[in-house]
Amino acid sequence: MVNYPNLKKTTVHQTKLIDGKLNTRHRGMNLEEDLNMTNKYYLANGIANIHKKPTPIQIVKVDYPKRSAARIVEAYFKTPSTTDYNGIYKGRYLDFEAKETKRMNFPFTNISVHQIEHLKSIIKHQGIAFVIIAFTHLNEVYLIDASYVIEAYYRADQKSMSYQTIKEKGHLIESGYNPRLNYLKIIDQYYLGGLENDR
Repeated sequence: MVNYPNLKKTTVHQTKLIDGKLNTRHRGMNLEEDLNMTNKYYLANGIANIHKKPTPIQIVKVDYPKRSAARIVEAYFKTPSTTDYNGIYKGRYLDFEAKETKRMNFPFTNISVHQIEHLKSIIKHQGIAFVIIAFTHLNEVYLIDASYVIEAYYRADQKSMSYQTIKEKGHLIESGYNPRLNYLKIIDQYYLGGLENDR
């Protein structure tokens, strides 16, 4: 059996329109599902090509209970994963990590040093690197430039980023039906000079 990281059960809740806008307060937040649905929307509509990176595993043992079925019994992660998502948008390379927290801060135990170094490398090569952080108890999702996270991560006296800091330095992502989390609107406004920011 393989346990994949970030595998979560999803709870389906009713959503309704309030004043013509989608109310997502009681939907139940699953950041990965929302981002995957958003990226499918972007791809289907010719907006961007962004995907979740597969986690590389080494299969060690396989059980064949029937000729037509195989079951992985034992497997290991081959190499540490980098970040969750990457892709291309308007000719620019995007690379980002997506994290959820139930606290009023983002603990640095939630992100590993090799992911921080990977984001540093993306910035060095002029790609767009950021972190998407969901505060699940608030139903708020923020996009924050990776440079802020990297800087805070390497401060000796800092073990987390506060909600207030992320709110000040980051950008609240609008939630809706399609796309669920329109993070490319923020990319347009703050990375690409506001071009075509009406989606």
